[in-house]
Amino acid sequence: MRVRNILFALALIAVLVAVGLYLSQLPLGAPAGSPAAGTSPTASDSPSAAWYELRFTKPLIPDSDKSKHKGGPDEALVELMDRARKTLDVADYDFDLANVASAMVKAKQRGVAVRMVTDTDTLQNTKDQFVRAAFDQLRKAAIPIVDDRRGAIMHDKFTVVDNEWVETGSWNYTDGDSYRLNNNMIVIHSSELAANYTAEFERMFVKHQFGPQKSAGAHNTRLTIDGVAVENYFSPKDNPADHVIDVVRQAKESVYFLAFSFTHDGIGDAMVAQAKAGRKVGGVFETTGSNTPFSEYGKMKKEGLDVWADGSPYSMHHKVIIVDEQVVVFGSFNFSAGADESNDENLLIVHDAGLAKQFKAEYDRVLALAKNPPR
Repeated sequence: MRVRNILFALALIAVLVAVGLYLSQLPLGAPAGSPAAGTSPTASDSPSAAWYELRFTKPLIPDSDKSKHKGGPDEALVELMDRARKTLDVADYDFDLANVASAMVKAKQRGVAVRMVTDTDTLQNTKDQFVRAAFDQLRKAAIPIVDDRRGAIMHDKFTVVDNEWVETGSWNYTDGDSYRLNNNMIVIHSSELAANYTAEFERMFVKHQFGPQKSAGAHNTRLTIDGVAVENYFSPKDNPADHVIDVVRQAKESVYFLAFSFTHDGIGDAMVAQAKAGRKVGGVFETTGSNTPFSEYGKMKKEGLDVWADGSPYSMHHKVIIVDEQVVVFGSFNFSAGADESNDENLLIVHDAGLAKQFKAEYDRVLALAKNPPR
């Protein structure tokens, strides 16, 4: 009997160790015990590597039941904010998420230095009750907020935690961006990249410098994270469009893109030139504005490129370019002169086939919807 008890105890310990190892491997934002951690009815799988976790929204169509708004990037951001022990810097263009505001307040209450930068139009929005409520939470907690106070927009969407973690992408911190719009969101573990984003945040928050008035502070535009080459640029001082054009021109086989706003002639011309040189070039435009004379959509259609207007009834909000299925361009940066010359934006160019594969899968999904829109 004693031997049997000992064997039972050893077996129980083995099970507990296995469970502990399983829980330690759950991706950011995944509920413990979930049979499909990182998934939900409205969010795709969360592919990850040692240094990043990537998420895509995958809206329900139609979106008629707000009770299904669960498992999105907002919950992953809340979990990231809950990790903060020293600093939490938030730069976000659009903002109405109560759970994110609550996470910022809780961080402040446990002694974290919490700061925010946003766009004046968002901060002064008096019509949207959810926007007002989210900012009211921050004000009541005495969290300092700095807005840009100018005509062009503070269009960044990023959070820096403890000078170690960076969250960014096309995703604004709103319910609509989380559960209606097509968006991407990435969390990157890199103190070097965090230093770049903190320096950019300091220019806006501390120096009150926005747009062309921003000083060109020192930051590493080219860095290596876990063996992966990463480029990091901010508008307008770093001239992101020039770097995007360079990457497109380097394509040997293919260029695919997802574009909320694509009016930049230089980027468009580079893609047309690649198509004429025999590369595969294709993309999906957000429908709104794609038929205006300013959009690159008409020009590309005329040149015979495989471009489509989005099939979702909601906005296709990505700003993504995939080159040779090896390199990905993404961030808050729309492919426009305004984004390049006037707005506050951030851009990443990541040279990693694994990350590119995940973005290509999202491209294929959005393209399929464009070709067969819901009726």
